[in-house]
Amino acid sequence: MQRRILILVLSVAVVISAFAQTTPQRQPPIRSVDGATIFRNNCAACHGLEGRGDGPVSKTLKRNVPDLTTLSQRNGGAFPAIHVRTTIMFGGDDLLPTHGSKTMPIWGPIFHEIEFDQDLGNVRLENIAKYLESIQRK
Repeated sequence: MQRRILILVLSVAVVISAFAQTTPQRQPPIRSVDGATIFRNNCAACHGLEGRGDGPVSKTLKRNVPDLTTLSQRNGGAFPAIHVRTTIMFGGDDLLPTHGSKTMPIWGPIFHEIEFDQDLGNVRLENIAKYLESIQRK
């Protein structure tokens, strides 16, 4: 009797093991890390598709939404990459009430929480900063 139980248990274990190895693992979809796509999906509602601060939500906000195409102009002609990444990640002195609210959260930590198995948050942060640099007015 014990031998039959042992054989049954081992048979079930082998079947479960074989099934687990042949069943394809479902991976969560990887969301785009392209800077333009990130901007369109996360920023354009307020900042507008071209980054000029004229998105459809901007009209409902109490504060003016900054024109992100003039970041370099407002910084003596140099793109303020560190400031941009820091503002996206943590908010900024003059932006914290907007980016820190429930209306528009600080995006940096959210970028890090999208994937389950891989952290592409830093890639997203760098790509959105590069995208913003690419749309600066000359």
